[in-house]
Amino acid sequence: MSHHIVAAENLCYSYPDGTQALQGVSFHISHGESVALIGANGAGKSTLLLHLNGYLTPREGRVRIGDFPLTRSTRDAVRRSVGMVFQNPDDQLFMPTVREDVAFGPLNLGLPSAEVEERVCEALRKVDARHLIDRPPYRLSTGEKRRVSIAAVLAMSPDILVLDEPTTGLDPRSRRQLIELLLSFTHTKIVATHDLDLVMDVCERSLVIHEGRILADGKTEEIFSDEALLARSHLEKPLKLQGCPVCGGTSSGKQKIG
Repeated sequence: MSHHIVAAENLCYSYPDGTQALQGVSFHISHGESVALIGANGAGKSTLLLHLNGYLTPREGRVRIGDFPLTRSTRDAVRRSVGMVFQNPDDQLFMPTVREDVAFGPLNLGLPSAEVEERVCEALRKVDARHLIDRPPYRLSTGEKRRVSIAAVLAMSPDILVLDEPTTGLDPRSRRQLIELLLSFTHTKIVATHDLDLVMDVCERSLVIHEGRILADGKTEEIFSDEALLARSHLEKPLKLQGCPVCGGTSSGKQKIG
C-alpha cells in the first residue's frame, strides 16, 4: 500500500535566524511500520515532523508521502493522509467545545453530519474522553487536552499517524491507554519522544537524530544496547533496561502493558 509510505531524501532546513536544523536527512518508512524518532532536545525531531505534512518546506531535498512528492500543490492531499498530533495540544484545539474540535477535520472533508458525529464519538471513546465532549478545551487539564488532540486526528481516519511527544502531561493510566491505542493502530506510525520506555513498547524501529543528522537507523533493541551511540546522542537507556539500584539486575524485552 504505497499511500502509507513516508520517505525523505537529503532533507535540509535552516530557520530564518540561520540555525541549521536538518542536515541531509534521509529515510524510508514502509506500510505498517512503527518508528520512533529519538534524540536530545534541539536535535531536530520536531522540525523533521513538521516537514511530513507540509508545515515546513525544505531548503533542499524532498519528502514523499505515498505516491505524492510533498509540494504546495499536493499538500492538502498529504494532510488528509498524515494525521499529526502536535507537541502542544493548544496548537490544535481552537473551537468552543471538544465536540467541535474533533468534528472540525471530518466536516472539512465534506462528510455528512451523521458520519461526522459517529467519528467524533468513536475517536473520543478510543482515548477515553467521551465524557469531555461538551466541555470547552480551555477548561481541560493538560492530559485531557492531549487525549482530545489525539481524538481530533483519529477522527480523520489517517493512513499515517505522526505524534510529537505524545505522553507529555499524561498520568500513568492515560499513558497506558495511549500505548494500547498505538498498538491497535495498524497503519504506519511515527513517534518523536523522550519516553524511551514507550518506544520499547510501541516501536520496533528507531531513528536516532543528533544535531540535525540521522546517526542511526535500526531495530529499537539494538539501538538501546549501543551504549556508545546513546552517549554520543545524549540519550540514556530506558528505565526498564537500567540496573536496579537495589539488586543490580535489569529487565529485558518488552514489558507487559496493564
